[in-house]
Amino acid sequence: MKIHLAAPRGFCAGVNMAVESLEIALEAMGPPVYVYHEIVHNQYVVRTFRSKGAVFVNELTDVPEGATVLFSAHGVAPATRELAKQRKLTAIDATCPLVTKVHLEAIRYAKQGYTIFLIGHDGHDEVIGTMGEAPEAIILVETEEDVDKLDVSDEAKLAYLTQTTLSVDDATRIINRLKARFPELKGPPKDDICYATQNRQEAVRLLSDEADAVIVLGSQNSSNSQRLRELAESPDRPAFLIDGPEDLSVDQFQADWTVLVTAGASAPESVVNATIQWLEEHFAAEVELKTVREEKVSFPLPKPLRQYAK
Repeated sequence: MKIHLAAPRGFCAGVNMAVESLEIALEAMGPPVYVYHEIVHNQYVVRTFRSKGAVFVNELTDVPEGATVLFSAHGVAPATRELAKQRKLTAIDATCPLVTKVHLEAIRYAKQGYTIFLIGHDGHDEVIGTMGEAPEAIILVETEEDVDKLDVSDEAKLAYLTQTTLSVDDATRIINRLKARFPELKGPPKDDICYATQNRQEAVRLLSDEADAVIVLGSQNSSNSQRLRELAESPDRPAFLIDGPEDLSVDQFQADWTVLVTAGASAPESVVNATIQWLEEHFAAEVELKTVREEKVSFPLPKPLRQYAK
């Protein structure tokens, strides 16, 4: 077996920042540190932090008054920040700056009187946070068919934004449908889909044709990992979205296959290495790195944690 190891893959700058933030908070403040929603959408990362004393909650009312709470990389709505203040929580904001950018765009468009079409997935933490910035002005659009059902009063003041972890191709199709129906539609100055999501999709798009199968490391609730699996899968090429090698079986592969291995932006490199080791043990696989693009992006820690990092 040949393994083609995609690069870039795995943790993006936003996930790196969020994970490091929680690590430092646990060391500096001691457990428990409460986390509003999963720090990132990866079960391995969540389990690891839970074992270190992180407590993940879906409601701020589950956080004791005066405790420390960390907001996840996906961002939160203003109402959540206000509730944290009311409960006298020490809030550490680990929102990815690229998500914050979308929030600021939503605020700006809403203040200017625009109706905003937010392209994204209903119920996703990032979408909930973004819509919370201007709920009266934002309409969620999930599919091209949704575009045909839209009913707006002023077609001259329309704008669109996107969830940062979407499929580039899917988002483009929806945006094009929106522009065809609403010619005066405005969009963000710079693409909302994050650089890491685009780069990982580009790598899969370019490398998957050489593969007989594709393995995507990532959890089922990870939007960007699901998009990688969808992009890699074809009638002639299976694609597996897994948390780790424990989700694989030998009968899924043939010994002479070329297997592309990649990882979503919230999957740690340790699970990539464990999966490669599993393939090496079962199929005497040889690994070849396939680099499509270099990444050198980093984001600063939240201000309350910078003194501890130093």
